[in-house]
Amino acid sequence: MTRKHVYLILAVIGFVAPYYFFVSFLLAHGFDARLFARQLFGTPISTFFAVDLIVSAYVFIVWLGREAARLRMKHTWVYVVALLTVGLSFALPLFLFAREARIEFESTDKQL
Repeated sequence: MTRKHVYLILAVIGFVAPYYFFVSFLLAHGFDARLFARQLFGTPISTFFAVDLIVSAYVFIVWLGREAARLRMKHTWVYVVALLTVGLSFALPLFLFAREARIEFESTDKQL
């Protein structure tokens, strides 16, 4: 199994796992933004995880821009949308999958 395939599997897991819990929350409480925020920042440990994730997401956006420019990748907005609608657990492996595909393409293109 190639690294590219591992990233794709991780992207699928990173999509399904967070949405399982988000949909469970929605089914139990509806779209209650106040309750969501209260639970997200309700304890010091949950705040720790939330802030860590927010900082990591920002770092990902910065790195995404630079890495995509370096590899001349297009449509980077897709990964930002994936980040904002699902999360880093989906957006990062999805970008890494596309990055590996781009690197493979460039290496085969140079061999021709």
